[in-house]
Amino acid sequence: MLIKCGIYFKSKFCYNHFKDWFNLKVDLNYKFILKIMIKVGQKIPDFTLEVYHNDKIKKINLSDYKGQWLLLIFYPADFTFVCPTELEEAAHYYNQFKKVGAEIMSVSTDTVFVHKAWHDESPAIKKINFPMAADPTRKLCEAFGTLIEEEGLSLRASFIIDPDGVVKAIEMHDNSIGRSIKELLRKLQAAKFVREHKGLVCPASWEPGDKTLKPGLDLVGKI
Repeated sequence: MLIKCGIYFKSKFCYNHFKDWFNLKVDLNYKFILKIMIKVGQKIPDFTLEVYHNDKIKKINLSDYKGQWLLLIFYPADFTFVCPTELEEAAHYYNQFKKVGAEIMSVSTDTVFVHKAWHDESPAIKKINFPMAADPTRKLCEAFGTLIEEEGLSLRASFIIDPDGVVKAIEMHDNSIGRSIKELLRKLQAAKFVREHKGLVCPASWEPGDKTLKPGLDLVGKI
């Protein structure tokens, strides 16, 4: 998601002075494009993507998942090291995500053909039954703010999206650090609970069945 601001810095000095205030992409005239990352509480844009799923290649739209929860798992690349451990864990918890009405979709900048080759060869990736989306144009990664431009790869990032297409949680970190799919499931369960129980909130490390809180003046200073 790019906003072309159409503003020029008068000199390189001006640009260097202000560049750290923004995430800027600059051309030779110091014209900048301000990159806006999707934030919690915002609706995701619709995209048409190719996915490898159940030994088939097909096109899907993100809007196809409206009405259900969606977990987008961005990762750097197929045939790497940390990524298969995460996706194998996602496959392990996949049925639990489905039980709460959620779909998982993994995303990398590889093509669907690389996804198929990886699925055919890797013992961990063979276990995957969820769609593996291809983003070789990097447009989806750019829109979600996960793209490492100098590498053409994605950061390790996760987005929990509600049935209205609104982002409820974002997790993003260095590619050397593997994420916990179990924790993402817990976050999704908490997001689902508060959506279905207006006025209640989930405290730290809440899991289904645990006590919740109802914010109000009677709780101020009592916790």
